[in-house]
Amino acid sequence: MGSNKKSLFLAKILGLLLVIINIIGCANIQRPLGGPRDRTPPKLLLATPVNETRNFNAKQIRMDFDEYFKLVNQFQEITVSPAMEKTPEFKVRQKSLYINFKDTLQKNTTYVINFGKAVADVNEGNVIKNFVYVFSTGPHIDSLTLSGTVVNSLTQEKEKDVTVMLVPIKQDTIWGKHKPSIFTSTDSSGNFSMSYLHDGRYRIYALKEQSANRIYDNESEQVGFLKNDIVLDKDTSGVQLSLFQQDPDRFRILAKRFDADGKILLAFNKKLAEPGITINYPKGSNDQKYVDFSKTRDTALIYLRNMDFDSVSVAITDHGKPIDTTYLRKGRKEAFKRDISIGANISNMGRLKPNTDLQLTLNSPIESFDRSRVLLLEDSVDVSNFTLQKDSLKQTKFILKYRWKQDKRYELSFNEGTFVNIYGDHNKRIVKKFTVDKIENYGTLTLKMTVPDTSKNYVVELLNDKKEVLRSDAIKKNTSLVYKDYPTGRLFVRVTYDTNGNGKWDTGNIKAKRYPENIWVSPTVITLRPNWEMDQDVAIPPEVFIP
Repeated sequence: MGSNKKSLFLAKILGLLLVIINIIGCANIQRPLGGPRDRTPPKLLLATPVNETRNFNAKQIRMDFDEYFKLVNQFQEITVSPAMEKTPEFKVRQKSLYINFKDTLQKNTTYVINFGKAVADVNEGNVIKNFVYVFSTGPHIDSLTLSGTVVNSLTQEKEKDVTVMLVPIKQDTIWGKHKPSIFTSTDSSGNFSMSYLHDGRYRIYALKEQSANRIYDNESEQVGFLKNDIVLDKDTSGVQLSLFQQDPDRFRILAKRFDADGKILLAFNKKLAEPGITINYPKGSNDQKYVDFSKTRDTALIYLRNMDFDSVSVAITDHGKPIDTTYLRKGRKEAFKRDISIGANISNMGRLKPNTDLQLTLNSPIESFDRSRVLLLEDSVDVSNFTLQKDSLKQTKFILKYRWKQDKRYELSFNEGTFVNIYGDHNKRIVKKFTVDKIENYGTLTLKMTVPDTSKNYVVELLNDKKEVLRSDAIKKNTSLVYKDYPTGRLFVRVTYDTNGNGKWDTGNIKAKRYPENIWVSPTVITLRPNWEMDQDVAIPPEVFIP
């Protein structure tokens, strides 16, 4: 074979190899790395028989989807209404779902298979929401609809991903015990809609779930309801449900323990009105205890001077009446590590609000302190005309008074042994550095409140941009509320229609059919500017009652 022919032959072979490699490479297309995450749930391409089939007599339903999928918590999520004695069988094969009926279908009945959040794609777990399949064994399909919104009682904002359940009156006893079969979820705008409903009387509930089982079985879950029945004889819209977290019926201790420093922590499942702690054992411990309750009165920190015991009995009271007793055990000679630390009302930027005292909070009750061991420097110059006082009510709180000046740098040193706690521990040297914030960063707001009915009570709350309560005032008449030297920024006004006149918002109770007290949030966003005095008119509208 000549050299030219050999070269031509080799070139053809090389070209053929390149073609084969290219074909193999194309045949092994892999999922590209990176890029946006797939957020699209599976899509139903075809159902056999088709959705909304009348005179249904099939034994099996086949559903074909556009991608591979899985059934998630199918026994919890998928419901059939009306319920069947023998649960249908759900099988996944490739991209298809087969539903096989094991029971005889009732005549002239509309069936709704609600998949809840059961159908999700394999890779990302994207769920088809509010996916239902409907058929009727007769010539008619129930077609009534019900729609509305779910809002949060406290914020008055619409809530997404809330389960809304419709329960026939004759089945209302299942609430809180079994899963209702008629349900849906609110969309991103807090709206819900139910279709294919039969005429009749129903009770309606909303549930912001934590366990996703459609059963109200957790005290921390938020619920909503209507007192009156829903009478469905036509399409119904405009139903509004308000979510609230109801107070537990029974008091329980959620947590109890000895912390690393030896104090006892007790956490409760509900707020107490006038909480109290009594140490029943060891004898004599009750007289030397110190108790610090949280602002919400649902947590107690207990400090015992003498820790030489192996068990302790603690009684919890409210309004002076015993409500529970608990026991804790520890090693008699168990060692605890205690380091005295000091917190202060200084911002994260190291600034003290102008015209305020420096408030110090220690992490254990203080038995004594030595003022002479405190050093205060103003621009590195020692100053001594300050006072340090222990709070008359709290053994962990001190007030340091001084005529603070702007544009000055302060260094406050608590030298070793300034504080001695009830265990005899001394603090190590602690230093706090700060400046006084400029008065120009604060403003004064006056709310000119107008009430709709002077025979009723109202609670006015000023909220910051994080919706935290800055101040609360109870009013009964038209008045002006002055907020002097408040941080600048966006502020909001929230008003509680204080039905019982106790000066606070009260939640509801489903069992007692009691709604939470109504709340109105002013739509006006107040922008408080630096070094500014502003007036804002706030007219409280008449209370709107939910039936």
